[in-house]
Amino acid sequence: MVQPSEPEFEQALNELTLSLGPFLAANPHYQKAFEIIQIPERIVQFRVVWEDDKGVAQVNRGFRVQYNSALGPYKGGLRLHPSVNLSILKFLGFEQTFKNALTGLSMGGGKGGSDFDPKGKSDNEIRRFCVAFMTELFRHIGQDTDVPAGDIGTGAREIGFLFGAYKKLKNEFVGMLTGKGLNWGGSHIRPEATGYGLIYFVEHMIAKSCPEFSLDKPSTIVAISGSGNVSQFTALKVIELGATVKSLSDSKGSVIAPDGFTKDDILSIGQLKLKGGTLESWVSEQSGQRFTYYPGKRPWTLLPVVHHALPGATQNEVSGEEAEALVKAGVRVVAEGSNMGCTEEAIEVFENARKAGKGVWYAPGKASNCGGVAVSGLEMAQNSQRLAWTNEEVDARLKNIMKEAYEQCLSAGSKWSGETLTGDVLPSLLAGANVAGFIKVADAMKEQGDWW
Repeated sequence: MVQPSEPEFEQALNELTLSLGPFLAANPHYQKAFEIIQIPERIVQFRVVWEDDKGVAQVNRGFRVQYNSALGPYKGGLRLHPSVNLSILKFLGFEQTFKNALTGLSMGGGKGGSDFDPKGKSDNEIRRFCVAFMTELFRHIGQDTDVPAGDIGTGAREIGFLFGAYKKLKNEFVGMLTGKGLNWGGSHIRPEATGYGLIYFVEHMIAKSCPEFSLDKPSTIVAISGSGNVSQFTALKVIELGATVKSLSDSKGSVIAPDGFTKDDILSIGQLKLKGGTLESWVSEQSGQRFTYYPGKRPWTLLPVVHHALPGATQNEVSGEEAEALVKAGVRVVAEGSNMGCTEEAIEVFENARKAGKGVWYAPGKASNCGGVAVSGLEMAQNSQRLAWTNEEVDARLKNIMKEAYEQCLSAGSKWSGETLTGDVLPSLLAGANVAGFIKVADAMKEQGDWW
């Protein structure tokens, strides 16, 4: 089932396989569900031919992996990045299936995108690409079939172009994409949702494991990677609560702020990123000596003390060596804002530290970053009812969803990790997220006759 050329998917499958071991040993009849659930229901691959500003035809590969619809319409983002391939999209769609299950909303799992790179392209080139991409994709999606969202490279501008193309092709105004503008069917809190939801999840982890490092204390040091949408709103929420954010990064390097970033710093970086700028250029524009830029480095080895580490950039951005450095720096909570942000080696380091009673607690992205897709699900609900909830209503619903996701992971992790929890040993949220999500999807598949 797994091809040698699919390392990201193989990693995601290995993680689930290990987590499900104790559960499947006690419930062997679920083994058939596990075999079936690994295979996507459908994969669509197509070419995208678009015209650049010089009038020259360009071609990219387009994909949509419709992984599992047991709990609702396929739901997952569209990633526009040169690294996009089937292995990455299969891993993301696979993870999305269980992540969506943890939200408690009616959403299946899917993922898609293209190896098109929006960086360096004009607005007109991006618009022409989006129209060409949707000209094929529209055949395979719909408000009750498959509801894509944004992802890396697919922001508000791209969602607008994609939605406009679909509307012209189908002659209908429906909620077949999420992340839309507030004036035409979007939801409050959607841009903030992944970052805010991550912090709401982390607050529950801190309350149980290390209240002395709560986020209302300036002495609590938080390391964040990335500087895109997820990381910006993660940082803004941490700063709002009162803790100190000391790092951000991009694909070129990391910025360390010894005295912490301010809200204005994060907003300034957000404006820079909209224009395609880099953190290196941002640091060079700042007056004073508040920041240090480290080219080619990730933040995890650059701070002597870290209480909470929140990867928010991309997959496999924390190595085993970097995980060891974080444990040495005193990290207590590691929660992924990115999908599969930690390598298998890093996860092993964190889980071993947890089992040794060192107070290190790791949360996988399928649990800790499910706030983004949760609010996408809330956007779908609002679209179906032709209404819009207030900022406060959406935020309250997001907080409740993250609380329930945490409690599901805690409960399943306590019951099915295969460990004897004594003394200071915390339950495995990794096992909990995987088992809780799997059971929910597998049970729905069985009731629908997909396995027996």
